[in-house]
Amino acid sequence: MAKENLNDLMAFVAVARERSFTRAAAQIGISRSALSHSMRALEARLGIQLLTRTTRSVSTTEAGARLLGVIAPRIDEIELELVSLTAMRDKPAGTVRITAGDHSIQTMLWPKLLPLLREYPDIQVELIVDYGFTDLAAGRFDAGVRIGSSVDKDMIAVRIAPDIRMAVAGHPDYLLGKRALITPRDLTEHRCINLRLPTRGDLYIWEFEKDGTPLNVRVQGQAIFNNVYLMLQAALDGMGLTYAPLDLLQPHFDAGRLVPLLENWWPQFPGYHLYYASRRQRSPALALVIDALRYRAQTGA
Repeated sequence: MAKENLNDLMAFVAVARERSFTRAAAQIGISRSALSHSMRALEARLGIQLLTRTTRSVSTTEAGARLLGVIAPRIDEIELELVSLTAMRDKPAGTVRITAGDHSIQTMLWPKLLPLLREYPDIQVELIVDYGFTDLAAGRFDAGVRIGSSVDKDMIAVRIAPDIRMAVAGHPDYLLGKRALITPRDLTEHRCINLRLPTRGDLYIWEFEKDGTPLNVRVQGQAIFNNVYLMLQAALDGMGLTYAPLDLLQPHFDAGRLVPLLENWWPQFPGYHLYYASRRQRSPALALVIDALRYRAQTGA
């Protein structure tokens, strides 16, 4: 097969996975027009339509879906083998792409990866903020981060952080003149700052627990975000109550900028875990990243 045909097939996989010429072009480093031309040329050579194009999206035809299922795993294997060759270098090299929430990136991933990047200048780390349960293969990620160790059966989970406690907080000015909260049900009488989850588009239901009894509350308010740091800022601006990791709120409790609420109901969850595909051979760069992030209980790090 000619080299340019292989490039076209790799480009097709990118378009089919991204469902967007713009995103696929950015991923493989060519212009959108050049990518579109390559796809038309590929379809012309094969004599069959592979992609259905609309003004807003791109999807595969039946033939395109069949081709994707056949060639995508093989292209992934080729790319992984090329990456594994870096093990033969004197120093590990390569790019590790991780999808995670902004809180885990700021508090866990970046502090632990910074020394690694300084020690291994040929390793690149790409951290993508995403609150959803991302499909690693479809997004071409090497690993992801989520709270807890529950992952699909073909994934491996590695703890990277201690247990996490969630807390409720409000600004003193907002709370002025309002009745004290006794149980989480009292939240329905307050403006609360909501988190929009991308996986299903739902608003996150605030979870609580006391003496082993769980209680979930669906709250309402004027402000909705998809970012926990923006939720914190809205609370500091007096726009209502927020629900966030305790370590994020604690400095503001200590400084008196926020008031802790419902402390007897704050739930605790298993800490952040890094997950990655068990069926894929780990590159030397990914192995170093996993080791750097691994939680070591005896040191608390």
